Amino acid sequence: MAKFIFVTGGVTSSLGKGIIAASLAKLLQARGLRVTIQKFDPYINVDPGTLNPYEHGECYVTDDGAETDLDLGHYERFLNIPTSQANNVTTGRIYQTVINKEREGAYLGRTVQVVPHITDEIKRRMLLLGQDNKFDVVITEIGGTVGDIESLPFVEAVRQLQWELPEEDTVVVHLTLIPYLRAAKELKTKPTQHSVRMLSQEGVHPDIIVCRTEEALSPEIRRKVALFCNVKPEAVIEAADASTIYEVPLAMMREKLDLICLRKMNITEYAEPELSRWKEFLDKLKYPKSKVTIGLIGKYIELQDAYKSILEAFVHAGALNECKVQVVNVHSEFITEENVSEKLGNLDGLLVAPGFGLRGIEGKITAVRYARENGLPFFGICLGMQMAVIEFARNVLGIKDAHSTEMNPDTPHPVIDLMEAQKSITAKGGTMRLGAYPCTIKSSSLAHKIYDTEHISERHRHRWEFNNAYLDQFEAAGMVASGKNPDTQLVEIVELSSHPFFIGVQYHPELKSTVENPHPVFVHFIKAAKAFAEKKETVKSPVMQKELIG
Repeated sequence: MAKFIFVTGGVTSSLGKGIIAASLAKLLQARGLRVTIQKFDPYINVDPGTLNPYEHGECYVTDDGAETDLDLGHYERFLNIPTSQANNVTTGRIYQTVINKEREGAYLGRTVQVVPHITDEIKRRMLLLGQDNKFDVVITEIGGTVGDIESLPFVEAVRQLQWELPEEDTVVVHLTLIPYLRAAKELKTKPTQHSVRMLSQEGVHPDIIVCRTEEALSPEIRRKVALFCNVKPEAVIEAADASTIYEVPLAMMREKLDLICLRKMNITEYAEPELSRWKEFLDKLKYPKSKVTIGLIGKYIELQDAYKSILEAFVHAGALNECKVQVVNVHSEFITEENVSEKLGNLDGLLVAPGFGLRGIEGKITAVRYARENGLPFFGICLGMQMAVIEFARNVLGIKDAHSTEMNPDTPHPVIDLMEAQKSITAKGGTMRLGAYPCTIKSSSLAHKIYDTEHISERHRHRWEFNNAYLDQFEAAGMVASGKNPDTQLVEIVELSSHPFFIGVQYHPELKSTVENPHPVFVHFIKAAKAFAEKKETVKSPVMQKELIG
């Protein structure tokens, strides 16, 4: 069986357990080990699919159709390997499984309790990925903060596994906070001491303590934390604030986090870490040769995590283009015909983001029209593609009341309509068109130039689709369906051949972009934005202005 590393968190939420887990996994992977990561979330929702983005950030979707926590996006972006249903488990899913078994009579009349029945199911799920010899190390991130009522069953399950498994098969990494009090000009270890004490009272003793801090940890601070938290001084790891999350693996390597874990797990055969491509990416990210400004048109822009994968895909594509991508958030609810030029006039590219519901829709349509009429590189994702279709129908085809039945069920021209398979569904959770589906691309199209192949597979999360009853009208007017699902003929990609760069996709390409494999649509979008920016600068140059005047 594989070795198991558990990552817990204390003092406060949002310290970055997911980034620490992903960074450790990256280092172990770079040393030649087969590694995967899983997230256990303490909320009672079965999955994040029904959660408002303001509550939980984006909902990440895997190839096999799981709606998961956004941390799985970090896992995939760092490791460059896909995750699955098994990599994200919630309290809701645990209880649902146990209750279903009770209803089936699996417990033979016994009283069903948190211990042992809930904790046994948690342990079964924790060990699942470690079976069948697929992985050498399984890293499990425990969501929430130590001391939360919701997290207690997960912590108890870890305690039991520490007791049941051989000592060298488990490692507990506890992420905590060392706050810096500016008035006193001191780092304070007391919150960390309390957090570790609380974890120890629940029976789990951390092997390694990773300390988030704004200031460097002195040897004295490290010794103090080690003494009062019952770990060796070398097992007190400094996790200082970084300019980008992609620097964290190298910082953890300098702190020897991976080596400490390898020694504790009694793993003796491993290579020196191979991180040349990672370092090359960081070098391009830190020292760009150009800059573009991209407008992100969305309705959840107050919370950056709502578009986390899109923002990270811009980082990957920007680095490959040796270009700094400055993202300007524009709330679609406040875009009007009167102010659209003012809000979008300084952009080099426009991305209309995914979403659901009526709010902000007209602003998105107005933004699409501005991009289409002004030659501004345009990229629409899911709802963004649908808004491009509606805008084209209204302003090019002359179908003024064209709409989506999501926003206007009674529209006489539903150019976007509910998928046939969705019409009989009433439950919300896990019922959309989810996961990876194939797409066939037309040759000689922009999409074919981007992907350089006729057959692709991309991840989806939607209920509405392009209405093929209008397809002939659209293509006759210049909006081409350059990508379709080969089985259902669902339109997956639309584009305008008369535009420098105008593409809309029904799927979510951001979910497959990684550090080592930036997504090609994002890469070409940034390339087009660079060309647009360079053209603007050329027109602004005194020599060109003189020629134009002459």
